[in-house]
Amino acid sequence: MLAAFTFNTTENLPIGVLELISDDLKVSLWAVGCLVTGYGVTVAVVSLPVTHATRAMPRRHVLTALLGALVVASLASAAGSSYWLLLAARVVTALAQALFWAVMGPVAVGLFPRRVRGRVIGLLSVAGSLALVLGIPAGTWLGQRQGWQLPLVVLAGLGAVSLVVIAALLPTSRPEEGAAAYGSEPDARRFGAVLATTALSVTGAFAGYTYIVKFLGDVSGFADTSVSTLLMVAGVAGVLGVTATGPLLDRFPRATLAVPVATQTLGLSGLYALGGVKAAVVAMLALLGASLGPVFMATQARVLQSAPGRTEIALAANSGAYNAGVALGALLGGALLPVVGVRGIFLVGAVFSAATLAVLGWERLTAPGSGGRPAAAEPRRAGAPQSPLPE
Repeated sequence: MLAAFTFNTTENLPIGVLELISDDLKVSLWAVGCLVTGYGVTVAVVSLPVTHATRAMPRRHVLTALLGALVVASLASAAGSSYWLLLAARVVTALAQALFWAVMGPVAVGLFPRRVRGRVIGLLSVAGSLALVLGIPAGTWLGQRQGWQLPLVVLAGLGAVSLVVIAALLPTSRPEEGAAAYGSEPDARRFGAVLATTALSVTGAFAGYTYIVKFLGDVSGFADTSVSTLLMVAGVAGVLGVTATGPLLDRFPRATLAVPVATQTLGLSGLYALGGVKAAVVAMLALLGASLGPVFMATQARVLQSAPGRTEIALAANSGAYNAGVALGALLGGALLPVVGVRGIFLVGAVFSAATLAVLGWERLTAPGSGGRPAAAEPRRAGAPQSPLPE
């Protein structure tokens, strides 16, 4: 959980200290923004190949190396005075994070019985969500008072704590022998539906959410001083959403994915339809914030169940679909902004979310004998038949 919090905070920290980095390094705000955009694109592109390349390495060694890369890159970023050094360190961290999110899920849930694995995914997701609610505001506050480099030093320290604990306590075993190395109910059709759900829902969400600040000012008429508070409302709602959803993942695997996708659709539609009503906008923003985390958390849990091969390869594919959706959504919203306006792109996002519901409905209707609950099958062992995905 601490490692997940640290990686997510590191990824998004430049958002809070954008102007500080720009002024100190004498570069444009756009160039500093690329530190976030490039990070996400890197994760999307390399998640699958990097995970495949390290599939035979013991997970304890891999996680230790990834956290070591995080620590070194964070310290290099803090010590350097060059934009290009900072960019290179961000690329190294992005490479580490791409593999971390693919590996840590099977490692963590493999330490627990199948009946509570959804709860474990929920706890990891809460830690990741806290980065936006706690990590970024705290890093911004510290950066504004002590310089943007100090938050990076603190993050390096948190990464070092995680590194020591994992290196000392995590069992060492061959990755294919892990209790969660393979999907508990392998199904290539269902896995494909999960990937489509991730890509469509995230594209829809970020087509609008990327431009939420402009929407709140231009459409809803909120003052600039209110925007940070409104974004905090969405962040807190997100933490509450993943906290409430996590314990339900094991009992209601279908509902815990379909319900947040439906509420995301409602939130985007409500912002489009009621954008001029401030009270309604606050409610819809909270609804949207409460949906984003649970959608990804639920898809991760479904991947661990339906992966047709090694789960870390499948999780890397899902992470790639997520980050591709973030980038595509932002590009789509930006391209349509001059055509439909900032209010209209939230309707576009709602259409993508509704299409996600159609995919889930198709998967549900075509599932042979599905009752919405996982079967009592035992996890696959290392000798299980190979899958269409590369091992």
